[in-house]
Amino acid sequence: MSKFNILTKYILMIQSDNIGKWIVDKENDGTLEHPIKMPFVGYSRMVDSFQEDLYKFCDKHLEFDHTRYGETLESNNIEWSNESMKAADVSILDKKCVIALLIGASRAERFCDGALLNFFESGCILKWLERLNSI
Repeated sequence: MSKFNILTKYILMIQSDNIGKWIVDKENDGTLEHPIKMPFVGYSRMVDSFQEDLYKFCDKHLEFDHTRYGETLESNNIEWSNESMKAADVSILDKKCVIALLIGASRAERFCDGALLNFFESGCILKWLERLNSI
């Protein structure tokens, strides 16, 4: 049994899950009494569970140095940016870098609503998990 099973079990789930959707306030008019709520992504339970399991994995496997994911990406000539991470040739990356991609995508959501949704919808998360499964 692979130590990555806690993450790779999501491969099939991702393929059949709705992942999430943008929630846009269409009820309020922007007045003081009815301020408009900023759009946000409502993620599925699967995505929430995936993120919890990703952090559990990292807490259990400190050898992946997940708090330094930016340095790991940089040492593999990948910037911590949507475009660079999506364009990375995952077939040549080692497990530490794949974990760094997953952590980087998860942390990107803190700074940009919908960033994680974009990584899921583009197929990157699935591709990265499939790489982990093949290692």
